[in-house]
Amino acid sequence: MRCQDLRQCSQKLVRRRPLKPREGSEGRMSRCLKTLDLVAFGVGITLGAGVYILPGEVTRNKAGPAIVISFLVAALSSVLSGLCYAEFGARAPGSGSAYLYSYVTVGELCAFITGWNLLLSYAITIASVARAWSSTFDSLIGNHMSQALRGTFPPHVPSFLAKYPDFLALCVVLVMMGILVLGARESALVNKWFTGINILVLSFIILSGFIKGDLHNWQLTEQDYTLAASGSNDSSRLGGLGPPGSGGFAPFGFDGIFQGAATCFFGFVGFDAIATTGGEAQDPQRSIPFSIVVSLFICFLAYFGVSAALTLMVPYYQIHPESPLPQAFLHVGWDPARYVVVVGTFCALSSSLLGTMFSMSRVTYAMADDRLLFQGLSQIHPRTRTPIMAILASGTLAGLMALLFKYTDLVDLVSIGTLLVYSLVAFSILVLRYQPDLNEKAEEEVEMEPEVEEHPLDSVPEASTSRILKSLWFPASTIPIQKSGQIVYGCASLLVFLLIILSLILAQWPRRVFSGDPVLTAVAVLLLLLITGVTVIIWRQPQDPSPLMFRVPALPVLPLVSIFVNVYLMMLMTSRTWTQFGIWNAIGFVIYFGYGIRHSLEENNEQQPPASTSQI
Repeated sequence: MRCQDLRQCSQKLVRRRPLKPREGSEGRMSRCLKTLDLVAFGVGITLGAGVYILPGEVTRNKAGPAIVISFLVAALSSVLSGLCYAEFGARAPGSGSAYLYSYVTVGELCAFITGWNLLLSYAITIASVARAWSSTFDSLIGNHMSQALRGTFPPHVPSFLAKYPDFLALCVVLVMMGILVLGARESALVNKWFTGINILVLSFIILSGFIKGDLHNWQLTEQDYTLAASGSNDSSRLGGLGPPGSGGFAPFGFDGIFQGAATCFFGFVGFDAIATTGGEAQDPQRSIPFSIVVSLFICFLAYFGVSAALTLMVPYYQIHPESPLPQAFLHVGWDPARYVVVVGTFCALSSSLLGTMFSMSRVTYAMADDRLLFQGLSQIHPRTRTPIMAILASGTLAGLMALLFKYTDLVDLVSIGTLLVYSLVAFSILVLRYQPDLNEKAEEEVEMEPEVEEHPLDSVPEASTSRILKSLWFPASTIPIQKSGQIVYGCASLLVFLLIILSLILAQWPRRVFSGDPVLTAVAVLLLLLITGVTVIIWRQPQDPSPLMFRVPALPVLPLVSIFVNVYLMMLMTSRTWTQFGIWNAIGFVIYFGYGIRHSLEENNEQQPPASTSQI
């Protein structure tokens, strides 16, 4: 009896949603968002305050003027994940983003983990952006607000609490929550204004850099650094001089470029929010893939241009790490331009805050609509047709976090959750492309397949080793069937395991691997050979021929490269971050096993087979 109960429980963990929307779920929210609205959401979230701060820290301490190459590498890495999101947006254009993609492909438990970590990333991002908004305003008024509130908390408080309650940050979150309640069309209009002003300010910064910049700042020498160190009147040196490196365009070499790229990668986080608009986009199957690609391209141009302008205006070792752009304009004698930067910063923070809150509420709604979270959160307002309870709940949670907590120790927690989600999306697109029964046409074709074509795979248990290998390299069917789907799922799971081991070795012992350590080098080479062989087996399997608005190119290589990049960056995280990550997911498991697994809408459906089958 216990074995039977365990089997039933395991089947529940891997049950999946149908690819098509459920009856009654369509039309609950208003389809009013155009392609321009989706692009504005993606650009607004991605080009937050990071574009005004990130280039300063990376340029000064890691990459120098070669930060433009770092952003190019980071953009290419982000495109790998972006393309996977784009195809899923064409396949499953519903609310929920990566949560929905995992649900229709991998199974319910992985979907819950995906959605739960998305909520964590969104909540921390919202709270930190709101605090940044408050801090920027406070600095403009001479820090009077922080000084007045600094004694509110008792002297001995837990380290995770802020030094004072930030009521302005809470108010900003509540205002944005009110805008979201008004409706998706109204929210998109406000976001477009914020994003448009931000783009204009960034364009002004880029143009100013090319007007006032000096190409000599990309060719600096040790003598220039010595002269700068001997000067004392340069106001851009409020933070002191940074390390000189070896001078030139790439003073810190290739190591600095790639270290900078790892940091710059997180500057592109946010494009996935476009995928949460599937329930409100007018033409989601076309507009979501297009908007993801366009928003990533716009964000790359902005990061690239701002970094180039900054490094042309100011020598990289004189860039102020906390206030790079205002100090850069002061350095070139354009002091009033600092106020333009302030306007852009407020608009960037506001658009990022509004877009992230929009995304968090839609993921909350999607999980509640599937009954993996509490059903009351799926309530739709009859007039505005917005997920009113999901907006109020997510906004209240993020607002309280902005009021009470500090986030200096939680930035990596956002990163690890985002990277996990990106990896699951890449895995899902890899598996889904090779599965049968994606639509009614595929079902009819599979049913019409002659039995003789499936016979070689059905007789695998009795076949010889050569017969097994032949079935892997020479599939019996030209379209996906059940056995080919099983092969791809098993091979993809094995590849993820191998990539995790390879990433762990490269992250923890990189010098030993590349310096010729016989054991680690042999293991790394063996892993690469196994990965190549299994990848070829997947490549030999038939793919779903269904026409789509967008399809990821170079399958299965591109999703696997995306998974490797994401897992490698995750392996660079500290043990403290992994501990925090484990605690958050433990809380999620309590909710899922206490509520979601029993109330899921798939509970009353016909029991589905394990995830290794083809009913996806």
